[in-house]
Amino acid sequence: MRKSLTIARVLLATGLPVSALIPLEPAFAGDQLTITAGGGAIQASQRKAQFQPFTKAMGIKITEDEYSYETDKIRAMVETKTVSWDVVDINQSAALRLCDAGILETLDWDKLGLDRIKFLGDSKYDCGVPTHVSATIVAYDKDKLPNGPKTIADLFDLQKFPGKRGLYKDPYTNLEWALIADGVAKKDVYNVLRTPEGVERALRKLDTIKKDVIWWTTGAQPPQLLADGQVVMTSAWNGRIYDAVKNSAKHFDIMWDAQIATFNLWSIPKGAPHRDEAYKFIGFAASAQSQAELTHYIAYGTGNTEATKLIDPAILSDLPTAPEHVAQATDFDVVFWIEKGDQLRQRFTAWLAK
Repeated sequence: MRKSLTIARVLLATGLPVSALIPLEPAFAGDQLTITAGGGAIQASQRKAQFQPFTKAMGIKITEDEYSYETDKIRAMVETKTVSWDVVDINQSAALRLCDAGILETLDWDKLGLDRIKFLGDSKYDCGVPTHVSATIVAYDKDKLPNGPKTIADLFDLQKFPGKRGLYKDPYTNLEWALIADGVAKKDVYNVLRTPEGVERALRKLDTIKKDVIWWTTGAQPPQLLADGQVVMTSAWNGRIYDAVKNSAKHFDIMWDAQIATFNLWSIPKGAPHRDEAYKFIGFAASAQSQAELTHYIAYGTGNTEATKLIDPAILSDLPTAPEHVAQATDFDVVFWIEKGDQLRQRFTAWLAK
């Protein structure tokens, strides 16, 4: 009891939700939890900022697994009642689709000890708690382009910025950016893309730079394309560019105009063997303090909007959720891509083959 009270006092001092973190009974050596995330830099960051502090505070051992955000394994586990993952880091699309299919637990926010309205997602994610935010942006090398691009239209301006471009080999972000560069207001992009004429308009705009595009498929490629001088600018994931600057001393910069940010969520597969411990972990990792701590290790924004005020301004300026970057963003429509994604990828593949 004395140990539990000591932990409670520490958590109260830091503002963490004690009701979500302190078990009614002391944690035993056998208490454990299996958490599955995307590996690489993000999981290494989660380990330092969330997994290890949770184990230290709660006495619950965490076993980690990794996956490539594929959903088939989660679905198969649930359907065959062989669930071995207790908490899963999933993307927005998976959170909605698997929730609708009954594959994920519908979360009790009171049990989590969290205020749902303080999280991204307009409260439409019944089976997940928003965690970290990443963005697709345009990056360039300041040594080669000291007066770099300022708007997404510059990505398509071969006269002002001659040279190759790097683009993700997928219609996602490319179609949105093409329409914005062609004069469509950011707020109207998805309304236009819902029409066949809008899709063709976007592809016509992409035609203007198609011969100068180097297509990439993995997050490690854009920084390498810049470093090798193969492109003058490229779409990229903001965390990869930040990592190249911080850890490889590259002089890269990010152009945030029309950034498209998405977030991941913590979810519990239905039938998870350690459901109560999963709730405790999500309550801990989704707190403002825990999410703010994650930004010390990776340049991702936070799903808990209360975390923003706890982040060092020097760190915040590199995050997609910095107010000045949010003001330039294109709001990602996850429902649009769930409904239209397969159709648009078929059209995009046909366009690439021309």
